[in-house]
Amino acid sequence: MPSQPSSPMAFPPPGFSKRKSAIALPPQSTAVSYLTALQQADAKARSNSASSAATVSTLSTPALSTSSSMSSSSSSATTVLDDDPYDPKHDGDDGLSRPAVPPTSEQVFSTIHSEFGHCGNQTYRHTSKYSGGAFDPANSHEPPYYILLSTYISYIFLIVIGHMRDYFGKKLRSANYKHLMPSNGYAALNSDFDSFYTRRLKARMDDCFSRPVTGVPGRTIALLDRTSSDYNATFDYSGTRTRALNVSSYNYLGFAQARGGCADAVEESIKRYGISACGARLEGGSTDLHLQAEALVARFVGQEDALITSMGYATNSTTIPALASKGCLIISDEFNHASIRFGVRLSGASVRMFKHNDVQDLEALLREVISQGQPRTHRPWKKILLIVEGLYSMEGSLVNLPAIIELKRKYKFYLYVDEAHSIGAMGPHGRGVIDYFGVNPRDIDIMMGTFTKSFGASGGYISGSTALISRLRLCSHAGPYCESMTPSVLTQIVASMASIMGVSPPLPPASPLATPTRSLDVAIVEKSFIGPAPAAALPTWLSLPPQLRDGSEGKERLRRLAFNARYLSRALVKLGFITYGHDDSPIIPLLIFNPGKMCLFSRMMLERKTPIVVVVVAYPATPLVTSRVRFCLSAAHTKDDVDVLLKACDEIGDVLDLKHGDGERWTLEEVMRRATELVRMP
Repeated sequence: MPSQPSSPMAFPPPGFSKRKSAIALPPQSTAVSYLTALQQADAKARSNSASSAATVSTLSTPALSTSSSMSSSSSSATTVLDDDPYDPKHDGDDGLSRPAVPPTSEQVFSTIHSEFGHCGNQTYRHTSKYSGGAFDPANSHEPPYYILLSTYISYIFLIVIGHMRDYFGKKLRSANYKHLMPSNGYAALNSDFDSFYTRRLKARMDDCFSRPVTGVPGRTIALLDRTSSDYNATFDYSGTRTRALNVSSYNYLGFAQARGGCADAVEESIKRYGISACGARLEGGSTDLHLQAEALVARFVGQEDALITSMGYATNSTTIPALASKGCLIISDEFNHASIRFGVRLSGASVRMFKHNDVQDLEALLREVISQGQPRTHRPWKKILLIVEGLYSMEGSLVNLPAIIELKRKYKFYLYVDEAHSIGAMGPHGRGVIDYFGVNPRDIDIMMGTFTKSFGASGGYISGSTALISRLRLCSHAGPYCESMTPSVLTQIVASMASIMGVSPPLPPASPLATPTRSLDVAIVEKSFIGPAPAAALPTWLSLPPQLRDGSEGKERLRRLAFNARYLSRALVKLGFITYGHDDSPIIPLLIFNPGKMCLFSRMMLERKTPIVVVVVAYPATPLVTSRVRFCLSAAHTKDDVDVLLKACDEIGDVLDLKHGDGERWTLEEVMRRATELVRMP
């Protein structure tokens, strides 16, 4: 049997002691006790790493680079010295700290399983790409009428009984209603009618919302345990934590990590630039990192230029008013994000909405508004701007981009595509819906996206022509008023984006006699959209591990995410659930309908042997009767993790009567056994 390579976790990596000193320590009374605790934790970590080296070195996956690695001293999802997932006190029965399947490969793993799951089976990979034919933007099914009827009845009871309690509570001057009654001649700050939903529905299930967490939102996450003795009015923290499978974060590619190549680059940037630019972009807040990041983003999305903003919400809300004004028309999808709606209101332009993803309704609306012109005067519109999202976060549906581009060529309007959730997460090269459909990015006038999802950072970008971006630098409110993006966040963006693209090696000095032909230049330009980033596009001091630099790990993460998304989406349908969204969407909404089942679903998921953290969503974020749980998958999840989630959904779905879907049904065992076949079905 060939000798097994030594595990990278068997010995502390370079800079280990320095990193440990930066870890948050429990409060100590003296410096001596502090150093003693540090020495004990270091000795325990070294002894544990030796015992876990054999296990780590045989995990079945291609070796991922140190971009997803960390020292063996602590879990990536915590920052205390005594929380090691490889500690003997962690028995691994929850399926989160160690792989559920014993390792059978000789390949080395450099990741902590609780943060980035070990999955080396190459059959559990898929490429997110539009295969042609008729496009179904979302697979949605209608529930039985008795489900809708019971849901409406539930809301009727909630409203009637809630108003009765409010009425008698005011009459009896209960202490719970003092904030709704006039005091000292002043009107109540909070209207009882406006806050009715918050008090009567949300307050009863507040334990399912805003759960406090600690650590990195990776494959797993640590929840701070809390209890309430006053019906969720306040919470008391017990001081303990619960490690749970995380299917609620937007960490699509798993780049939100506390250790590894990207984190090392961020640490170096803090040493060089500090922690803040301390100014707006139009003042003293622009650095060379801003220029390099904008150039890299423009190359990544296939546009001429780009403008980055320190907040994703502000990217839409400050850019749209700079694009349209009075006399302009904005056509918006009815399910567009709140940031788009807010930006449209600020612009002062007229707005018309069309049915979600309905191309026929959009074309009918275009015919009407173009023929009628502006209200009253019927003058032609100054400009018409169509705003859509690439991937809708609450529905999981994809925009029918090829059809919209055909309408654009026919009716001559400007197209604004919000790719907040699709950029980096979809397409064979991670370039979003543009890459997924294989369309020319220059057919899109304005492309917007965020860095908070796939890139593990924060902020957003606007990309387009050089003339457009130059105008937005002056007219967008983000330029003079928003604080510029911090250097550490910029470094995370550059490092993670370069990891997806890959970095080409530095070119040798060109011969003065060499004269490249025009055909070669054209070929280079055509491939630049999906090709690697030139080495000159990155800061000279930025050093990435080989697997990140050549893009191999980025491609691996894209294929893992594509498999997980399609497997979960199709498996839930086969089990009988009603889901929304496209098969290739990493967001999978599972319909619950009845408001009383939302809190039960969330609590039952968290109380399982392998706890699972989910996000439940209801009105006003969704229509009244379409309450749902929204699963957000990541490349950090393994096929076993999806199986654990499917098993939990199958059992809880039977208890709560959630299986009302049409079509052929499979058993859970058949779904798990035929996972690869299910993913590859047309």
